[in-house]
Amino acid sequence: MRLLPATLLLAGLCAAIPPGAAGAEEPPRRITVTGSAEVEAVPDIATVSAGVETQAPEAAAALAANATAMNAVFAALEAAGIARADVQTSRLSLDSIWENRNDGGAPKVVGFQASNMVTVTVRDIARLGAVVDAVTAAGGNRIFGVDFAVDEPREQIDAARERAVADARAKAELYAVAAGVTLGAVLSISESGGSGPSPAPVFARAEAMADTPVAEGTVPLGASVEVVFAIE
Repeated sequence: MRLLPATLLLAGLCAAIPPGAAGAEEPPRRITVTGSAEVEAVPDIATVSAGVETQAPEAAAALAANATAMNAVFAALEAAGIARADVQTSRLSLDSIWENRNDGGAPKVVGFQASNMVTVTVRDIARLGAVVDAVTAAGGNRIFGVDFAVDEPREQIDAARERAVADARAKAELYAVAAGVTLGAVLSISESGGSGPSPAPVFARAEAMADTPVAEGTVPLGASVEVVFAIE
């Protein structure tokens, strides 16, 4: 009788053991859930987009008029106590103004429009309305939006994180009871992003604004976590 090498015999024995048989390692059983939570916070800073739009028959004239008006806006912001570091140019443009001819002829350029917009951070929300009024009084004629935020939101976000983990555990316990298993230890926790304050857009012609009232309300700050629990 011919003897087979030991390595071939071992390979044959291993191949004969079906998956899941005694001695094979089973993957750990687990429950993966996502928990989320949101807290309301009173904002303490605001940003507003404001600027000047000017028109003239010539491009140079439109830019010159715009520069004069924007310099006045910058001076007004400084006088209102806004630090230069809290003023950032967000848009600078020069566009042609076209006129469509009624006789079917090709449109022609009849002037130019210059626009200069800045984003202003106001660190005293109580003075936001006064800052807007100062900008418009200085020649600003466009207000494109106001956003409210919390300058240092760590405390509120940490509270949302704690609630998000509690939300994840509550879901996992519910699933475990429904499945007839026992929930085990936490295997991992990962943060999958949160929600910040939503923009509060305001569209208006600035020349119509005076003694501007402002209501800051609250902003939502949230957290979302993925938690993996073992099943005992």
